[in-house]
Amino acid sequence: MSALPLQLHRQGPVLTLTLNRPEVRNAMSLAMVQALREALAAAESDGTTRIVVLRGAGGHFCAGGDIRDMAAARQRLAEDPDAMARVNAAFGELCVAFSQTGLALVSVLQGTVMGGGFGLACVCDLTLADDTVVFRLPETGLGLLPAQVGPFLVERIGLAEARRLAVTGARVDSREALRLRLVHEVHADAQALDAALAQALAGILRCAPAAVAATKALLARARLHSAASLVAPAAEAFSAAVLGPEGQEGTLAFVQKRPPAWVPAA
Repeated sequence: MSALPLQLHRQGPVLTLTLNRPEVRNAMSLAMVQALREALAAAESDGTTRIVVLRGAGGHFCAGGDIRDMAAARQRLAEDPDAMARVNAAFGELCVAFSQTGLALVSVLQGTVMGGGFGLACVCDLTLADDTVVFRLPETGLGLLPAQVGPFLVERIGLAEARRLAVTGARVDSREALRLRLVHEVHADAQALDAALAQALAGILRCAPAAVAATKALLARARLHSAASLVAPAAEAFSAAVLGPEGQEGTLAFVQKRPPAWVPAA
């Protein structure tokens, strides 16, 4: 058995979180959920992390929730009628936390992607995969609901496709995942996937971290509000960026034809 459900690896401003239960295709236990929440909170407050990379050990990303946690919740129902709902809500709260982070969020997917892992993949800013990736939405075939994944799936690919996947219990391979935009890129093997990740990270690190966070926040508001209602807030955010330290440094660097200070040295 794996010693820790989550491995953390830092390389400068990039924090890689590896789901580390390969013996069960990285099924997401409550301990793993808690570790992910804690790692994200620490990254958001450390003043150093700019990118969080999510990936899985052993050739799979995540096979969904751990059956043992669900079984334990079922056994507690007599004294705690809300036990099952709380277990399920923990996965949803995890996805919400990652969806709302101002840090750049990248997922690297291989093999099985289900349940909470499916939700995490849907909230990432950039999703890279190799040819082995298979998204599965088997819940309705088991008499269950993709309860926490559903909202993020609708946001990612739209209501019509989300309905189709849910009512058919679909299995989505890499080619269809790319067509649906569940993933942004598909690469032939692990080596090509790692090369693509390195290239993507370099691109993200050329962008100013506060500007990335503010842009993500503005885009999140744009999902729920009309363009007209966002004119004033967007103008205020733009003004704050232009007059702030990143805006001043970025424009000065452009004039001086040099990389801005937030770009890591080669």
